Amino acid sequence: MKELIDKLVKIEKDISAEKGPFLLFALFLREDAPDLWDLLIAANWVEKNKAESLKCISTHLSKSLKPDELIKLSRILLIDSNNPGLIAIHKAIHIEHGTAEIKDSNFFGLQIKHAHLITSKREKTPNKGIE
Repeated sequence: MKELIDKLVKIEKDISAEKGPFLLFALFLREDAPDLWDLLIAANWVEKNKAESLKCISTHLSKSLKPDELIKLSRILLIDSNNPGLIAIHKAIHIEHGTAEIKDSNFFGLQIKHAHLITSKREKTPNKGIE
């Protein structure tokens, strides 16, 4: 799993340099989906064109991950920047281009068995009211 996480950190950095910063880039293992990880993504640039953003992220994943790593990813979830669950994650963890683990928590109304946060960073714009 460490090799997959290291690759995802690199992917996150590469996409961030190309498109702009992420508010969230994290892997979540839900209790109801053993051995399948959800990739949760939030970024202002994602909200401007979700279809194009999903294609960009998928392309980076396909180029960088081996088939046996790709099948560990169940889905990519695009999270709106004003989602209350995102705000809760930001309060719990602040990290950028690194790794932090959370176990046995509840985010977005889902029971999370295990999570690897690569970036969890609050947006710093006055119009959103988040610091």
